[in-house]
Amino acid sequence: MNRVLFRLLVFLMSISLIGIILVQVYWFNSSLENNQEQFKFHVKQVLGNVSANIQEQEILSFVDKINQFKDSTGSDKVDADFLEFGYYQRNSQTNETIIYSNSINSQDFTISPSFFDKKFDSMKVKSFSAKRKTEIYHNGIDKSNLQNNLRPDLKIEKSGKLKVLDKLLYDISFNDIALTYPIQRRVSKEKLFELLKRQLTEYGINTPFEFGIYSNGLATKVKSDKFKFNKNDTYSIPIFTDNDGRSQYQLLVSFPEKKKFIFSDLIGIAILSLIFTLIIIIAYANALNQLFKQRQISEIKTDFINNMTHEFKTPIATINLALDAIKNPKVIDDKEKVHRYLQMIRDENKRMHAQVENVLRISKLEKRELEINKEAIDINEIISDAIEHVSLIVEDREGVIDTHFSATRTSVLLNDVHFTNVFVNILDNAIKYSPDKPKIDIFTENVKDFLVVKIKDCGAGMSKVAQKRIFEKFYREHTGDLHNVKGHGLGLAYVKRIVEEHNGQITVESEKGKGSTFIIKLPLIN
Repeated sequence: MNRVLFRLLVFLMSISLIGIILVQVYWFNSSLENNQEQFKFHVKQVLGNVSANIQEQEILSFVDKINQFKDSTGSDKVDADFLEFGYYQRNSQTNETIIYSNSINSQDFTISPSFFDKKFDSMKVKSFSAKRKTEIYHNGIDKSNLQNNLRPDLKIEKSGKLKVLDKLLYDISFNDIALTYPIQRRVSKEKLFELLKRQLTEYGINTPFEFGIYSNGLATKVKSDKFKFNKNDTYSIPIFTDNDGRSQYQLLVSFPEKKKFIFSDLIGIAILSLIFTLIIIIAYANALNQLFKQRQISEIKTDFINNMTHEFKTPIATINLALDAIKNPKVIDDKEKVHRYLQMIRDENKRMHAQVENVLRISKLEKRELEINKEAIDINEIISDAIEHVSLIVEDREGVIDTHFSATRTSVLLNDVHFTNVFVNILDNAIKYSPDKPKIDIFTENVKDFLVVKIKDCGAGMSKVAQKRIFEKFYREHTGDLHNVKGHGLGLAYVKRIVEEHNGQITVESEKGKGSTFIIKLPLIN
């Protein structure tokens, strides 16, 4: 895949994922704000209903007392016409005349001070009644005859109390009187709690609440035990308004678990949204990881092919040159030169064979097809054999390999061929990555029931990133010149797999420019 196209694809996928997450966050915030506004609206309605209900019940109680008093007393009543009006209508076709009249009368009642409170003087209240009269004259009359005592053909009279006017007057009167009452006399904590509880339940607000009535910013005795004013969670409304629409009292209600309640409506959808978002993120991360792996594999394959080509190119060129030299008449009769060239051909052939074997070993290990027969062997012998394999290369580089065998228990269950290859590969890497004369130290020691082998060099070392990936198949740390160190990144991958097949562990400690130390830990034979 083209690098630009790959980056564009990753960018678009990332933007899409971020967009989905932002949409989810926006939806959740919007829903939360809507729930908060709905909660506020319902609470305001509840407070309004409770305030109106309390004041209405208070006035109704007052009116009932007044009515009971009026019904029980027969004295101090004075009737007086308060208002009277009439209506005259004549039908010219039927010669019929209708006269309608209505009068409003009032009665004064004197109420003793003991009815309310001894602090008051006597109080006068009015009671209103109405009389309605309709007279019909079949033989028409005019307005001039109305003063004559004519008898109507049909007369309808109705009378009754005007409760509307009574209540209006009582409301005005009681509002003035109630101003002198203490708040605890006008409403109790229990009654207020009952009304609030019922109203909140009707509006679906099923969450703990606290309440209180404040007068001019100060708390009164009418409040719940745990009520505390909190600006964010407290709502208020005037209560017990006077005739001018003013009030010295405020009804306050707070909700300690407001946030929990508001969020509870969204918790189910929020969890589902979070789960689906996580699934999308995981799927995206996996897809992105696969894309990077595929790209990495593609680069590794290209690097591997280049390295393998280089590894085979040099031996093939050497073999071709050796064969051409042997064909030379001057050389073919010189047995020493022929033997030398044949040895070169044999060595280069072995080198190519070794490269192929490394590839095949890794492939078989991955497919679990490589047979590893184990037996009890002294680790010192394996290390010595490995040193023998690379001794000529070390001598050619004027290097040295020192052994420090401190382990007293050295018998380990392993495959001698494969483990010899393990040490040869590690030593070969130490030699290749030593810019100067190779200096390698090999240590053995016993740690509990394990044998620990440390192979330390003074070579180029490696970065922290390389230390984490050095055992990956095909991985090679770049050294500036890709081919200045031969190999194709299979040797250490093979080493790690063989060590693990022997129930062991291998790690590396390294510092750039100061060398590396490979540590192999193997279980001892008890």
